[in-house]
Amino acid sequence: MTIPKKVNDFFAARQLNIASRDALWLIFAVPETPKAADRCRMEIFYSGRVQGVGFRYATKTIAMGFEITGTVRNLPDGRVELIAEGTRAELESFREAIRADMKHFIRDEAVTWSAAQNIFRGFEIVR
Repeated sequence: MTIPKKVNDFFAARQLNIASRDALWLIFAVPETPKAADRCRMEIFYSGRVQGVGFRYATKTIAMGFEITGTVRNLPDGRVELIAEGTRAELESFREAIRADMKHFIRDEAVTWSAAQNIFRGFEIVR
């Protein structure tokens, strides 16, 4: 592909110092988004004093710092269920952040991993 003469004349007349087309491609390259095969699903059941202490709200706030989707909700038996999808590394970091922030309320967590189902839009609190 060649640059039209008008464009070349425009930049030459103004003596602008711009990068070549190849260099611009490197500057504006967008990182690859994870492929669907790279995504997985993490389901965690938290027990302890996890209801009535802002656990779900804190979890949603923490989720904003990660590239994940999912839900968090209270269960009738007093536990909290968290379902999140993303890359394995992102989910592990998210899990660590929850543990670090809410460690005083968590007595136990049961984690299961599976393939992502890609059914979530964002991260939400389910009532």
